[in-house]
Amino acid sequence: MFTESAELYDLIYSSSKDYRAETAHIAALLRSLHPACRTLLDVGCGTGEHARLLASLHGFTVDGLDLNPDFLRIARAKHSAGRFLEADMSNFRLPSQYDAILCLFSSIGYLKTLDRVKQALHCFRKHLEPDGVVIVEPWFSPDKMHTGHPSSRAAEAPGIRVQRLGTTEVEGRLSRLRFEYTIETVDGTRHATEVHELGLFTVEEMLSAFSATRLLAEYQPDGLAGRGLYIARPAPGGPDPHLRPQ
Repeated sequence: MFTESAELYDLIYSSSKDYRAETAHIAALLRSLHPACRTLLDVGCGTGEHARLLASLHGFTVDGLDLNPDFLRIARAKHSAGRFLEADMSNFRLPSQYDAILCLFSSIGYLKTLDRVKQALHCFRKHLEPDGVVIVEPWFSPDKMHTGHPSSRAAEAPGIRVQRLGTTEVEGRLSRLRFEYTIETVDGTRHATEVHELGLFTVEEMLSAFSATRLLAEYQPDGLAGRGLYIARPAPGGPDPHLRPQ
């Protein structure tokens, strides 16, 4: 995944992704759904920019988890008050439950299969307070992705310029994004390649996955950035004793 670009991630998205607007949207949504909401777990937290802003601007207590240790190092430096843990979102155990669990910027797509999505949602449910909220920003559905879609991003800061060119392949229910980087610094120019694979799931499949893990979800088509948003609450009937952190 982000083997080459962890250190460049914030620079690449600094001019195209409005983290402040997104966190304001999330904060307002949480306040309306759960006015007493205080503690958040950001699953697939990346470099911790959402976590940092949700804590510093909106007063939440925010922890995070991610598989990428380089991302986690950056997140810890940004938001030292949070606990950032290296873990697989489809198989983690933490000692705490949270008022809300977030999984943003299509991180859920990296699980690739619906079985692993269900495993992740099961973990989310285990770590959610009985009156908590789950918010998931999905990857695109199968009808929205096609082979041959190009993308281009460029960014620069003192001493560095980065260009990223992307191409998309679709194979069944898997999308494959190939990124080619050109990185220019005072030491010269280097090139790098990454391949990202994300699963393609319909809205109906995702809603069914939530239901299978005793979460009642609704889908908002617009979401934060046009990819939609799933908002889920625990199903009524009391907590399942098998869904407690251990």
